[in-house]
Amino acid sequence: MKTKLGSIAVKAFGGASIAVLGLAAVATTSFAETAQVIELPTRVIEGEQYIPTIWIDPDGCEHWVMDDGAEGYMDANRRPDGSAVCHRSEICGVVPTDQLFATDRYAISNAGRSSLQQFFTQSMQNGVFGFLIYGHTDSRASDEYNMGLSNNRANAVARVGAETGARIVDVRGFGERSPRADNSTAAGMQQNRRVEIYCLR
Repeated sequence: MKTKLGSIAVKAFGGASIAVLGLAAVATTSFAETAQVIELPTRVIEGEQYIPTIWIDPDGCEHWVMDDGAEGYMDANRRPDGSAVCHRSEICGVVPTDQLFATDRYAISNAGRSSLQQFFTQSMQNGVFGFLIYGHTDSRASDEYNMGLSNNRANAVARVGAETGARIVDVRGFGERSPRADNSTAAGMQQNRRVEIYCLR
Protein backbone atom coordinates (compact mmCIF):
# COMPACT_ATOMS: atom_id res chain seq x y z
CA MET A 1 0.00 0.00 0.00
CA LYS A 2 1.35 3.43 -0.82
CA THR A 3 0.43 6.56 1.09
CA LYS A 4 1.44 10.18 0.68
CA LEU A 5 3.04 11.85 3.65
CA GLY A 6 3.73 15.53 3.07
CA SER A 7 6.03 15.66 0.08
CA ILE A 8 7.51 12.21 0.77
CA ALA A 9 6.37 9.07 -1.00
CA VAL A 10 6.03 6.39 1.67
CA LYS A 11 5.55 2.65 1.42
CA ALA A 12 3.64 1.36 4.44
CA PHE A 13 4.87 -2.01 5.61
CA GLY A 14 2.66 -4.84 6.79
CA GLY A 15 3.54 -8.08 8.50
CA ALA A 16 5.15 -8.73 11.83
CA SER A 17 7.18 -5.92 13.34
CA ILE A 18 10.59 -6.50 14.88
CA ALA A 19 11.32 -5.20 18.37
CA VAL A 20 14.86 -4.01 19.00
CA LEU A 21 16.04 -3.61 22.58
CA GLY A 22 19.31 -1.73 23.00
CA LEU A 23 20.28 -3.46 26.25
CA ALA A 24 18.83 -6.92 25.80
CA ALA A 25 18.90 -9.84 23.40
CA VAL A 26 17.27 -9.23 20.03
CA ALA A 27 15.70 -12.10 18.13
CA THR A 28 13.56 -12.71 15.10
CA THR A 29 10.44 -14.83 15.55
CA SER A 30 12.17 -17.93 14.18
CA PHE A 31 15.16 -17.46 16.49
CA ALA A 32 12.94 -16.99 19.54
CA GLU A 33 11.08 -20.21 18.74
CA THR A 34 14.20 -22.34 18.38
CA ALA A 35 16.70 -21.06 20.93
CA GLN A 36 16.89 -19.83 24.47
CA VAL A 37 17.70 -16.20 25.11
CA ILE A 38 21.07 -15.94 26.86
CA GLU A 39 21.83 -12.98 29.05
CA LEU A 40 25.36 -11.76 28.45
CA PRO A 41 27.44 -10.74 31.49
CA THR A 42 28.29 -7.10 31.96
CA ARG A 43 31.86 -5.85 32.43
CA VAL A 44 33.08 -3.29 34.92
CA ILE A 45 36.38 -1.53 34.18
CA GLU A 46 37.65 1.24 36.45
CA GLY A 47 34.20 1.84 37.86
CA GLU A 48 32.40 1.95 34.50
CA GLN A 49 29.80 -0.57 33.44
CA TYR A 50 29.70 -1.81 29.84
CA ILE A 51 26.61 -3.65 28.68
CA PRO A 52 26.51 -5.79 25.53
CA THR A 53 24.25 -4.42 22.85
CA ILE A 54 23.20 -5.06 19.28
CA TRP A 55 24.69 -3.06 16.39
CA ILE A 56 22.98 -3.13 12.98
CA ASP A 57 25.36 -2.72 10.04
CA PRO A 58 24.38 -0.91 6.79
CA ASP A 59 23.38 -4.25 5.25
CA GLY A 60 20.82 -4.78 8.02
CA CYS A 61 22.75 -7.57 9.80
CA GLU A 62 22.96 -7.80 13.60
CA HIS A 63 26.20 -7.91 15.61
CA TRP A 64 26.79 -8.35 19.33
CA VAL A 65 29.00 -5.48 20.49
CA MET A 66 31.07 -4.92 23.63
CA ASP A 67 33.27 -1.86 23.32
CA ASP A 68 34.87 -0.32 26.41
CA GLY A 69 36.92 2.25 24.50
CA ALA A 70 40.20 0.41 25.17
CA GLU A 71 39.53 -2.95 23.58
CA GLY A 72 36.54 -3.81 21.45
CA TYR A 73 34.62 -7.01 20.84
CA MET A 74 32.08 -7.72 18.12
CA ASP A 75 30.59 -10.92 16.76
CA ALA A 76 27.80 -11.62 14.32
CA ASN A 77 24.44 -12.52 15.84
CA ARG A 78 23.59 -15.90 14.33
CA ARG A 79 20.65 -18.27 14.24
CA PRO A 80 21.00 -21.87 15.47
CA ASP A 81 21.77 -23.01 11.91
CA GLY A 82 24.73 -20.63 11.73
CA SER A 83 23.16 -18.09 9.37
CA ALA A 84 23.46 -14.39 10.17
CA VAL A 85 20.46 -12.50 11.54
CA CYS A 86 19.82 -9.88 8.87
CA HIS A 87 16.83 -7.72 8.00
CA ARG A 88 15.59 -6.61 4.61
CA SER A 89 15.99 -2.97 3.63
CA GLU A 90 13.66 -1.27 1.17
CA ILE A 91 13.59 2.28 -0.08
CA CYS A 92 10.70 3.96 1.70
CA GLY A 93 11.22 7.63 0.96
CA VAL A 94 12.74 9.81 -1.75
CA VAL A 95 12.91 13.45 -0.73
CA PRO A 96 13.71 16.03 -3.43
CA THR A 97 16.32 18.27 -1.81
CA ASP A 98 14.80 21.28 -3.57
CA GLN A 99 11.91 20.92 -1.11
CA LEU A 100 14.15 20.79 1.97
CA PHE A 101 17.11 23.05 1.29
CA ALA A 102 17.88 26.40 -0.29
CA THR A 103 20.28 26.26 -3.23
CA ASP A 104 23.77 25.20 -2.13
CA ARG A 105 22.69 24.97 1.55
CA TYR A 106 22.04 22.14 3.99
CA ALA A 107 19.86 23.82 6.63
CA ILE A 108 16.40 22.21 6.49
CA SER A 109 13.38 24.49 6.11
CA ASN A 110 10.70 24.49 8.83
CA ALA A 111 8.18 22.89 6.46
CA GLY A 112 10.72 20.25 5.51
CA ARG A 113 11.51 19.49 9.15
CA SER A 114 7.82 19.02 9.96
CA SER A 115 7.34 16.70 6.98
CA LEU A 116 10.38 14.61 7.93
CA GLN A 117 9.28 14.32 11.55
CA GLN A 118 5.91 13.02 10.40
CA PHE A 119 7.60 10.58 8.02
CA PHE A 120 9.93 9.08 10.63
CA THR A 121 7.17 8.83 13.25
CA GLN A 122 4.73 7.09 10.92
CA SER A 123 7.42 4.72 9.62
CA MET A 124 8.28 3.60 13.15
CA GLN A 125 4.59 3.09 13.89
CA ASN A 126 4.49 0.79 10.84
CA GLY A 127 7.21 -1.46 12.27
CA VAL A 128 10.36 0.10 10.81
CA PHE A 129 13.22 -0.01 13.33
CA GLY A 130 16.19 1.39 11.40
CA PHE A 131 16.94 3.90 8.65
CA LEU A 132 19.70 4.30 6.05
CA ILE A 133 19.97 7.87 4.72
CA TYR A 134 21.79 8.65 1.49
CA GLY A 135 22.30 12.07 -0.09
CA HIS A 136 22.73 12.79 -3.83
CA THR A 137 23.33 15.84 -6.04
CA ASP A 138 23.26 16.75 -9.70
CA SER A 139 26.51 17.06 -11.68
CA ARG A 140 27.06 20.80 -11.29
CA ALA A 141 30.18 21.80 -9.31
CA SER A 142 33.14 19.53 -8.66
CA ASP A 143 32.91 15.92 -7.53
CA GLU A 144 34.62 16.79 -4.25
CA TYR A 145 32.23 19.65 -3.55
CA ASN A 146 29.16 17.56 -4.38
CA MET A 147 30.34 14.75 -2.09
CA GLY A 148 30.57 17.21 0.78
CA LEU A 149 27.19 18.83 0.05
CA SER A 150 25.37 15.49 -0.26
CA ASN A 151 26.94 14.23 2.96
CA ASN A 152 25.94 17.40 4.85
CA ARG A 153 22.37 17.16 3.58
CA ALA A 154 22.10 13.47 4.48
CA ASN A 155 23.37 14.24 7.98
CA ALA A 156 20.83 17.07 8.35
CA VAL A 157 18.01 14.64 7.55
CA ALA A 158 19.51 12.05 9.91
CA ARG A 159 19.55 14.56 12.77
CA VAL A 160 15.82 15.18 12.34
CA GLY A 161 15.23 11.42 12.41
CA ALA A 162 17.32 11.01 15.56
CA GLU A 163 15.38 13.81 17.25
CA THR A 164 12.15 11.83 16.70
CA GLY A 165 13.69 8.72 18.25
CA ALA A 166 14.51 6.98 14.96
CA ARG A 167 17.44 4.57 14.90
CA ILE A 168 19.81 5.85 12.22
CA VAL A 169 21.97 2.97 11.01
CA ASP A 170 23.96 4.56 8.18
CA VAL A 171 24.38 8.04 6.68
CA ARG A 172 26.33 8.69 3.46
CA GLY A 173 26.73 11.20 0.70
CA PHE A 174 27.20 9.97 -2.88
CA GLY A 175 27.44 13.35 -4.59
CA GLU A 176 26.76 13.07 -8.32
CA ARG A 177 27.97 9.46 -8.58
CA SER A 178 24.57 7.70 -8.52
CA PRO A 179 22.23 9.68 -10.80
CA ARG A 180 18.62 8.62 -11.32
CA ALA A 181 18.28 10.60 -14.53
CA ASP A 182 20.36 12.29 -17.24
CA ASN A 183 22.21 15.37 -15.95
CA SER A 184 22.12 16.97 -19.40
CA THR A 185 18.62 18.40 -18.78
CA ALA A 186 17.18 20.59 -16.02
CA ALA A 187 14.46 17.99 -15.34
CA GLY A 188 17.07 15.25 -15.01
CA MET A 189 19.22 17.29 -12.65
CA GLN A 190 16.19 18.02 -10.50
CA GLN A 191 15.54 14.27 -10.08
CA ASN A 192 19.14 13.72 -9.08
CA ARG A 193 19.01 16.28 -6.26
CA ARG A 194 17.52 14.02 -3.60
CA VAL A 195 17.87 12.29 -0.25
CA GLU A 196 16.92 8.61 -0.28
CA ILE A 197 15.73 6.91 2.91
CA TYR A 198 15.86 3.13 3.23
CA CYS A 199 13.89 1.37 5.96
CA LEU A 200 15.00 -1.75 7.84
CA ARG A 201 12.22 -4.00 9.06
